[in-house]
Amino acid sequence: MSKSVTLTDKATGKDYNFPVLSGSVGPDVIDVRKLYTDTGFFTYDPGYTSTGACKSAITYIDGDQGILLHRGYAIEDLAEKSDFMEVAYLILKGELPNGEQKKQFDRDITLHTMLHEQINRFFSGFRRDAHPMAVMCGVVGALSAFYHDSLDIADPHQRMIASYRLIAKMPTIAAMAYKYSIGQPFMYPQNNLPYADNFLQMTFGVPCEPYKVNPVLAKAMDRIFILHADHEQNASTSTVRLSGSSGANPFACIAAGIATLWGPAHGGANEAVLKMLAEIGHKDRIPEFIKRVKDKNEGVRLMGFGHRVYKNYDPRAKVMAKTCQEVLGELGIKNDPLLDIAVELERIALQDEYFVSKKLYPNVDFYSGIILKAMGFPTAMFTALFALARTVGWIAQWNEMIEDPEQKIGRPRQLYTGPAHRPFVPLDKRA
Repeated sequence: MSKSVTLTDKATGKDYNFPVLSGSVGPDVIDVRKLYTDTGFFTYDPGYTSTGACKSAITYIDGDQGILLHRGYAIEDLAEKSDFMEVAYLILKGELPNGEQKKQFDRDITLHTMLHEQINRFFSGFRRDAHPMAVMCGVVGALSAFYHDSLDIADPHQRMIASYRLIAKMPTIAAMAYKYSIGQPFMYPQNNLPYADNFLQMTFGVPCEPYKVNPVLAKAMDRIFILHADHEQNASTSTVRLSGSSGANPFACIAAGIATLWGPAHGGANEAVLKMLAEIGHKDRIPEFIKRVKDKNEGVRLMGFGHRVYKNYDPRAKVMAKTCQEVLGELGIKNDPLLDIAVELERIALQDEYFVSKKLYPNVDFYSGIILKAMGFPTAMFTALFALARTVGWIAQWNEMIEDPEQKIGRPRQLYTGPAHRPFVPLDKRA
């Protein structure tokens, strides 16, 4: 029996019935598509915290239980037992690949990692101190000027080619943005290297000598990519979908996602964690810092704790904490002051009733910044790495949106609070 919800207009006494839709897991949703037509009212939901804007089969989050699933698979299992290309295949196509499918997918992505040679000159238009995210916005948006054979969004084959190109070329673009900022020559991708290994080679290698990829660091990089691959309908993903709903080409849509991710409230959180740890300076100063966080008049935030969705321990944070120990151990960093502060800060915060009552648990950003810093990435690159990994989720969500027969151009409503209609007064008669 189908479920419905009845809303009563108390002014008129009239009842309105609205269907209730059920997903495979998670809370039911009230179908309000005919709300305005039937009642003359809109809903008001700043930040869309109670609004489902689409149907999706890609990612499921239960924030209260600390659950993150991609196509039904737990993020912990994927991070421990898969590599990023396997997870990318899963997110894009819905199922884990078999051996032959995985081999072919790896090869298809590898063959698209190079950029059109003219794009190299595109970089020279940027200042050397340009933020990598600014560079990536510009370069990714410009890809539509180079790859005209994958712009027809109505053609499934062209959509697939565009998807592969974006996933393949994003590491190359990110590495080039880094190389440009430090004045080193660009490194071309190597077809014999796996995805994460290739990115590290392009980022840290130099032409004058072979670059030997450290397998522990490559595994950590791969795991970071997995943990950031998709995260349901966050701000940047919603932006990609909204941009795509207009029929914009995929390169423009992903560039819009990068721009949104750049915001400090979204992708810049791990960079903010490092700045916070540096501000604390020493673990002896943590009690003083905690006191300031609790004082609402201070305006000090505990970065890397709590999450818009998770009201429990972020499942990605557990994997990231383990990865942090592996990386620092491999690099011989035993007494990193930032790590000492982070460990002590986590211990105190998890025992403090103030933070426990507010369910402020460590999130994925808390340890990722420490890992990336230890690997040699400057803080300005942190969000660029996030964008690199999230491209898989963005492009899968974009494809899903294009293929949804119910999708239409996004057009949120508003609660207008400006002046009502008023007569125009000619300039010479205004006081």
